[in-house]
Amino acid sequence: MEYRVLAYYIFTAIENPEAEMKRHKEILKILDGRARIYISHEGINGQLSLPASNTEAYIEWLESDERFKGTEVKFHEWPEHAFAKLTVKVRKELVAVDRKINLSNRGEYLSPEEWSNRLDNKDDATILIDVRNNYESDVGYFEGAVCPDLETFRGFPEYARNLAKTVDPAKTKIMMYCTGGIRCEIYSALMKEEGFDTVYHLKGGVIGYGLQEGKKHWRGKLFVFDDRLVVPISKDNDEIISKCKFCGEKSDTYYNCANMDCNDLFLSCPKCIVEQKGCCSPKCLTDGRVRAFVPDTRPKPFRKLSKDEKVAISTTL
Repeated sequence: MEYRVLAYYIFTAIENPEAEMKRHKEILKILDGRARIYISHEGINGQLSLPASNTEAYIEWLESDERFKGTEVKFHEWPEHAFAKLTVKVRKELVAVDRKINLSNRGEYLSPEEWSNRLDNKDDATILIDVRNNYESDVGYFEGAVCPDLETFRGFPEYARNLAKTVDPAKTKIMMYCTGGIRCEIYSALMKEEGFDTVYHLKGGVIGYGLQEGKKHWRGKLFVFDDRLVVPISKDNDEIISKCKFCGEKSDTYYNCANMDCNDLFLSCPKCIVEQKGCCSPKCLTDGRVRAFVPDTRPKPFRKLSKDEKVAISTTL
């Protein structure tokens, strides 16, 4: 069976997020969907996988609600579900920034074509910013991008404040991008709050860009928050720019450390991951609760174990 991995977001008033959560769960159970969907009073951030034959039915269901008409849904083909289970949650914020952001003041959209043209003619007054975590940009980014060394989204406001102190916000043009576009909706408004007058962001994010413009101006692959972890942005995108943390050989395969007390995400080549038994360091291999490592050419994110499962493993160590 063929599957499709869908990504979309929409900012719209949702009076009863709890009721909307239940509606989404019901339809996705019927359509054999698995997902990680967040719903708040401000809208929906949706990532899900469906049998390809059910994709149209889901989009029609979504569009049948006036609040969600016109939602841009992007999708990739995949041979299996990209999510382990169906998760639909109510969240206070769709993007965690811990502060109120005025979305009416967000930056100006650039279509993938406009984005590509601006990169062709980028001047010294323009700063291209990768609005993602460091482990995302490690495997791929736009040529010439500044990739802030951030481990979580919450670190971006401080980065923006510091940038405003080192350049003239009134004269500096900002181009910013993220995976699917939602983070830039929030952070482009934040950049304007910090005094940057000219802020552009890539409509549809890297996913949308790859589907329309291919790999032009792009280096490496794309990190995604599902079981695929790292994917090409287009069919002809096979470049690997990241390296195994142990031997330095090219690798864009991520693993979660087999030590349950660590669980860090790291890059490794097939040879080293076997030698390290799935651990990110010699210390993790010998110290703490270590899961049995089974080599896999397409490793998936480690799922957190229940308390009982952890206790069971601990008693066997």
